[in-house]
Amino acid sequence: MGLTWVAIAASLLMGGGGLLIFIWSVRSHQFRSFEDVKYQVFWSDPQSPARAPEKEEKHGSSTEDERVG
Repeated sequence: MGLTWVAIAASLLMGGGGLLIFIWSVRSHQFRSFEDVKYQVFWSDPQSPARAPEKEEKHGSSTEDERVG
């Protein structure tokens, strides 16, 4: 019977701790802009190392700027 009271006390403490963490996260605006997270991939720096280097074209000796103008 004593172990039952220990289990009940432990579950109430863990539930109360979870509630306190939830209240802290709401008050500190942790859930304010969770929709923006999925768009952060598109806001990355254009010079990021994950970007593949551009390959040079092999259309003779002129560059693209010379052909347009």
